Amino acid sequence: MTAQEYSFFLENHLRRHCVMGTDYYQTNEHRVWADGTTSASGEVFGYDEITRQYFNRYRLPVMHTETNIREGPNGDEAVYWLWKEWANVLRIRNDGIPIVGFTWYSLTDQVDWDSALRENNGRVNAVGLYDLDRNPRAVGTAYKALIANWNKLLATQSVCLALPVFLPSEQDDPSVRAQQDYARGLLHVDRIAEAGAEPLEPSKDKVKPDAPG
Repeated sequence: MTAQEYSFFLENHLRRHCVMGTDYYQTNEHRVWADGTTSASGEVFGYDEITRQYFNRYRLPVMHTETNIREGPNGDEAVYWLWKEWANVLRIRNDGIPIVGFTWYSLTDQVDWDSALRENNGRVNAVGLYDLDRNPRAVGTAYKALIANWNKLLATQSVCLALPVFLPSEQDDPSVRAQQDYARGLLHVDRIAEAGAEPLEPSKDKVKPDAPG
């Protein structure tokens, strides 16, 4: 960045246009050893805690911009990781941190992702929602279910992923009760999905509310 470019960003106060993108992978957290070397430590704090620390420092809206894990030998490793990351996003939102989006990277499998594209090996890495023949992977099916289950409560036009807040005097309103019942049904749906069973929609006899405007 040149001195002129640095001055432009320093003087024009563009924070109101900024969203802080945060990626999270299994290899993000590292342990620093006594000799100064580091090694991947796996998930110690997790996306929720680390993102909270970033938000407290920068005070910007957040987006979970990247995550993935390979579809392993059991076939459900990526599905489990998806639901865990989504649970972290919901926890951040429920704590009042403005989180505006979530992304699984990428739509299709990667090629030579394991070497960070430094080597041309032609090795397919099974990290996509779809394979390279456009067939959905198990995580792609789970991602579709996640969208179907939550789109009534997390409208695409929302400024952030936040459930509507109602006054105590509104708690007996039928539309408010309908949205609360739908949300409770989603908790059951997510527990089924995390357990590896086929996700089901909330009970059909309950009224699904319109997306909050």
